[in-house]
Amino acid sequence: MTRRPVREVSGQPSLLTDEDLWLFNEGNHSALYEVLGAHPIVWRGQAGTYFAVWAPNAEAVSVVGDFNGWTPGRNPLRPRGTSGIWEGFVPNVGPGALYKYHIVSRYGWQGFKADPLAFYAEVPPRTASIVWNLAYSWGDAAWMRERGQHNDRHAPIAIYEVHLGSWRRGPNGRFLSYRELAPLLLAYVQEMGFTHVELLPVMEHPFYGSWGYQITGYFAPTARYGTPQDLMHLIDTLHQAGIGVILDWVPSHFASDPHGLGFFDGTYLYEHADPRQGVHPDWGSLVFNYGRHEVRSFLLSSACFWLDVYHADGLRVDAVASMLYLDFSRPEGAWVPNPYGGRENLDAIHFLRRFNEEVYRRFPAVQTYAEESTAWPGVSRPTYAGGLGFGFKWDMGWMHDTLEYFRLDPIYRKYHHRNLTFRGLYAWSENFVLPLSHDEVVHGKGSLLGKMPGDPWQKFANLRLLLGYMYAVPGKKLLFMGGEFAQEREWNHEGELDWWLLSRPEHAGVRLWVKDLNQLYCAEPALHELDCEPEGFQWVIADDADSGVLAFLRKARDPRRCVLVVAHFTPVVRPGYRVGVPLPGFWRELLNSDAKEYGGSGVGNLGGLWAEPVPAQGFPFSLSLTLPPLGVLFLRPETEA
Repeated sequence: MTRRPVREVSGQPSLLTDEDLWLFNEGNHSALYEVLGAHPIVWRGQAGTYFAVWAPNAEAVSVVGDFNGWTPGRNPLRPRGTSGIWEGFVPNVGPGALYKYHIVSRYGWQGFKADPLAFYAEVPPRTASIVWNLAYSWGDAAWMRERGQHNDRHAPIAIYEVHLGSWRRGPNGRFLSYRELAPLLLAYVQEMGFTHVELLPVMEHPFYGSWGYQITGYFAPTARYGTPQDLMHLIDTLHQAGIGVILDWVPSHFASDPHGLGFFDGTYLYEHADPRQGVHPDWGSLVFNYGRHEVRSFLLSSACFWLDVYHADGLRVDAVASMLYLDFSRPEGAWVPNPYGGRENLDAIHFLRRFNEEVYRRFPAVQTYAEESTAWPGVSRPTYAGGLGFGFKWDMGWMHDTLEYFRLDPIYRKYHHRNLTFRGLYAWSENFVLPLSHDEVVHGKGSLLGKMPGDPWQKFANLRLLLGYMYAVPGKKLLFMGGEFAQEREWNHEGELDWWLLSRPEHAGVRLWVKDLNQLYCAEPALHELDCEPEGFQWVIADDADSGVLAFLRKARDPRRCVLVVAHFTPVVRPGYRVGVPLPGFWRELLNSDAKEYGGSGVGNLGGLWAEPVPAQGFPFSLSLTLPPLGVLFLRPETEA
């Protein structure tokens, strides 16, 4: 974070320039964290803290805290022109001091508010902001220089999605700190072969059960797990080992707690006044007013803050669909159309495009990820081409269709074969991430293992098949914690994962399978290099619904590099199943989900087999494969044409 020089304005210190005020009020300031909030400074030899807050409808603003007995008016701030910003210097206040703003509105309301740009806050349920210095000595320079190649759409991206409070717990169920989690998470992610970690929101949130998705502190990591420097240490630790870090970020709605952003200066400042626009019907949270310039500056600055100060490698934007559509989750008559009578939120669309432009302008080596559940066109296409400008989009359609298919007893799957093949119609319309995320293992949906049909053996075989299928089809990969070892019960944020399950061979087998999938996915260019281009995929068998078989080729830029994937979705052995291939020679069986070390029955092809000069499916050669029950095979040619 840039250290701003202290200026004198009307005989008082200020970090704000006229340019800052201009950019802020026009909605284009992306570094407000350098000038608003609480900043320890030295002014004329006197140490203290400079405070600045936006409250345009205030009649008076003062800083209250443990340094003045929480007394309103004792340390008043002064307005800065017509910007709506109030600023001031309080001597002898430094890092660690607790504070809030006392705001007297010109409309008669008054109250205490936490700092919207606080860098640190008390552990919930306490709500005071804390003056803090964000200085940290980073050791990730090598990663920062090279991370662009690790985040590129041609690179392998296998994301491990983690909720820090329930991944691991300490004795008696206590939260582990960011620093305590750092070596544990690093060792596990390295062992498993994931390339990135995605953290469910670590921004401060009052209700732990929101998992961080209802935020009050858009510039403060939650104090439940330690200080800002502790989170920096966690990210630094992962970076030094070559692991990228993606942060969930929630500009779609915010917590309605009275100390937060809602009704901030006695008016609906950050949110809309009309509840048809300003209240989220599903969660009772408040919706940002994207049409207000200063709100856009606030959100742009929050996004850039985590990329700048915390060295995050990407932001996953939650609930994008709820931003795009004015009628999202709202019945007829309970929403306000745009000026043209449509349901598109034009202000939100403008903000999302502006957000992506600014992020990629300032941090070209990172990526943004949209959790967008509709068919909105061009989510991951450039803004100059009419898109929203995201780097990637979660493929919620793939997730839904695939899980619906896997829930079925195999005897019925042939009637729903389209669930697997339909994606071929749109697979390259966006840059996709294939998510098996936290959303699929909560709210009564059960675990991934619990969704699988059949007896216990078939459940585990189906889960291995599902995971192998995800790694085989085009798109980057995301797996929520616990899915990698077949967590049996639904995720519960109040406790840690059921790590004890790894004492059971079938669970240990699934974890080994995911580890080997990650290793193969990263090692084979054909499985990741052209994820986002149709040239990286070719159907071999797409229409054998009766047998429950799909076969396709994944291809690299090098035309000699390819991988054949054969997925079999019924619980019988199919010997002599002929699959066409483009090259002669020996095809090695790289992975087989039915191998005994994964908990399978051991049916396979003895490590590989020779292609025969028997044409099949339009190819000049073919393999006579033994297909394992509920299994997926990965094969690679060892000789070239």
